[in-house]
Amino acid sequence: MSTYTNLPAPSPEQGLNRYMQEIRKFPLLEPEEEYMLAKRWVDHQDTEAAHRMVTSHLRLAAKLAMGYRGYGLPQAEVISEANVGLMQAVKRFDPEKGFRLATYAMWWIRASIQEYILRSWSLVKLGTTSAQKKLFFNLRKAKAKLGALEEGDLRPENVTRIATDLNVSESEVVDMNRRLSGSDASLNATVGSDGEGTTQWQDWLEDEDSDQAEAYEAKDELDARRALLSQALSVLNDREKDVLMQRRLADDPVTLEALSESYGVSRERIRQIEVRAFEKLQAKMRELARGKGMAVPA
Repeated sequence: MSTYTNLPAPSPEQGLNRYMQEIRKFPLLEPEEEYMLAKRWVDHQDTEAAHRMVTSHLRLAAKLAMGYRGYGLPQAEVISEANVGLMQAVKRFDPEKGFRLATYAMWWIRASIQEYILRSWSLVKLGTTSAQKKLFFNLRKAKAKLGALEEGDLRPENVTRIATDLNVSESEVVDMNRRLSGSDASLNATVGSDGEGTTQWQDWLEDEDSDQAEAYEAKDELDARRALLSQALSVLNDREKDVLMQRRLADDPVTLEALSESYGVSRERIRQIEVRAFEKLQAKMRELARGKGMAVPA
């Protein structure tokens, strides 16, 4: 996603306060707007749509990154890694699954941050020779080629193969794999190369229960939107409903070509029916939302 070269980037020189002020300028997205942007990205690789989805969630990435303060790492870099996770989430987001981008992106953002922290900590603890760096950054890839990603201790033949391919000793492969797998780490071990720090590994662990409120809120919102959608479909005639369902609400959307052949009309006519049906559906959902005191899409 090369379109993200113009994203605001945190830096020590800039200061986090200024960065936070910049990202607050990007508006949040209403559910229907988010859905349409996501569809434009999925269907047409529209980079402008992807850019808007990313920028509208930069505050979420920064908020999650702030939860990992105090680990001896530059906060600007942690936020940058959070933004990388956010971009990966947007790239893979499927709007047809029925949940909001924020719910999906949280997991990618956290994974990106945690990988960065683990990588930084491991390099301090394990040394920084060129061979150790090469082993660290290539061990997972080497394990994937051997189908051994889910193994704890590697089988002897895999240890030998990786050691040969990466030109390191077998003992280094075993030690690195155990450290990256966490099998020899205590949650009470202190963080820092001298072992004299006050922060422990367990301090890095976030309380998963803290996100349950957000999860329930997202589920309630989804259920409410689905109920609105079900009611709003009543404004469509049979053809409009069929076209819209097959084009935008199906797990495997039908092509314009296929529907044009089915109805004996041009692809452009099918496209017009789809657009008109969606506009009618949106208008009805806004009307129903107002009646129920829910947030009304712009």
